[in-house]
Amino acid sequence: MSGTSASAPSDLRIDIDRLRARLADLAAIGGIEGTEGCARLALTDEDRDGRDLVVTWMRDLGMDVTIDAIGNAIAVLPGRLEGPPVMCGSHIDTVRTGGRYDGNLGVLAGLEVVETLLGAGVVPERPLAVAFFTDEEGARFPPDMLGSLVYVGGMALEEALDIEAIDGPRLGDELERIGYAGPAPVPGLVPHAFVELHVEQGPVLEVEQITVGAVTGVQGISWQEVTITGQSNHAGTTPISLRKDPGLVAARCVAFARELADDIGHPQVATVGRLGFAPDLVNVVPASATFTVDLRHTDEATLQESERRFAAFLSEAAAAEGCTAESTSLARFEPVVFDSGIVDLVEATSIRLGHSVRRMPSGAGHDAQMLARVCPTAMIFTPSVDGLSHNPAEYTAPADLEAGANVLLHVMLELASTPLQPTGPT
Repeated sequence: MSGTSASAPSDLRIDIDRLRARLADLAAIGGIEGTEGCARLALTDEDRDGRDLVVTWMRDLGMDVTIDAIGNAIAVLPGRLEGPPVMCGSHIDTVRTGGRYDGNLGVLAGLEVVETLLGAGVVPERPLAVAFFTDEEGARFPPDMLGSLVYVGGMALEEALDIEAIDGPRLGDELERIGYAGPAPVPGLVPHAFVELHVEQGPVLEVEQITVGAVTGVQGISWQEVTITGQSNHAGTTPISLRKDPGLVAARCVAFARELADDIGHPQVATVGRLGFAPDLVNVVPASATFTVDLRHTDEATLQESERRFAAFLSEAAAAEGCTAESTSLARFEPVVFDSGIVDLVEATSIRLGHSVRRMPSGAGHDAQMLARVCPTAMIFTPSVDGLSHNPAEYTAPADLEAGANVLLHVMLELASTPLQPTGPT
C-alpha cells in the first residue's frame, strides 16, 4: 500500500496507549522521586541509559540506526523510493528538573508513526527518519541545540568536542565514556523535510482552548553572562555612600530587564535566570555579582535593540556605583521563519482531522530551527497544562498527545509522497 494521501487510509491513527507507555518507560530513567519528571542531563549515565532504550526501540522496528560524531542518532525506515528522508525528531536530554514530554514526545511520537505504518502495511514513498539530537537543552554543555547545530554545519565538530561541561568534563570525553561517539560524519544527511512535534511549553493553546499549534517560526535568542566587580567590605562599618556594591547593580539590572520587556512590548521577553554573589556572606558587601540575561524576540532588529538598551543600562548602572561590568555571550541565534508550505500543511491536516489549530511562533528554542538552515522545516505544538515546562509537573493531556501525533503521522505521509521545494517564509 502506498503512503500517498490518495491511497493511505484517512482513518489511520497512532496508538496513544503505546505512545504513553514509551513516554513513561523513558521518564523512569533519571526519574525524580515523588514526581513524574526526570533528570537526564546530556551525556550523563542517565542520558546514556535513555539513549540505549530509544535506540533499542528503533532497532526493534527494523530501522537502520546511525550514530554520528556528535552523538546524534538517526533511524531510517526505507520507502518505495531512495533519496533523502522526511525526518522528524527532537531530543531526549532534559534539564535537571525536567518533565517527561519536552523533547521526548517528538522522538517517541516519531517511533509511534513508524510502528503505526508498519502495523497497517503502509510503505511511504520516501524514506522516513526519526532523530534525537545531542544536548538540545544546553543545560550541561552550552550552547543549547548543540547537536543539531553541529549536524547542519553551524558549529565545527572540533569546537563542539572541546566544550567543557558546567561540572567540568570535556564533551568529547563524555561522548566516548558513554559510548556515543559515533562513526557517521557531520554535517549529516540533508533531509527532504523536517517536522518536529513538541509540547508548547507555554500557556497560549490551553488558554485559547486550541488543540494544535502550527508553528510559524522561532524567536531569536540572546544569552549572556554578566559579571559586576566592586569592592568587598564589612556590611556594618562601610557607609552606603562609600560602597561599590555589585549586588545593587545586579538588582537594578534585574528590574530593568522586566522594564525593557514591558516597554518594547509583546513578544519581547527578558529573563534573569541565574544570580550569584561572591563571597556570598550575610555580613559582607559582595566583591562581585554574576548573573545571566536571556532576551528573545521574533524580529532581529528589535532583538538587537533590546541588546543595545540593556548594554547601555548595564554600563551606566555599574559606573554610577563605581563598579566595572563585563559581559560574555553564551548563545546567540537569529529568529527563524519556517517553511510556509509545511506550516500550511500542518494547519490543513489539523483541520482535516477535526482539530482546532492556531498559527503561532515558538518562544523556546528547538532543534527544528537548526534544521531550517538546510531543508524545509516546521513544527507542531500540543498544549501544555498551566503552561508548565522544565518542571517535573509538566503535563499534556492524552487526547492532546494523540492529536499531535496523528497530525505528525499524516503530515509526514504527505511530505513523503509529494515533490517539495522550499516555499520561503510564512
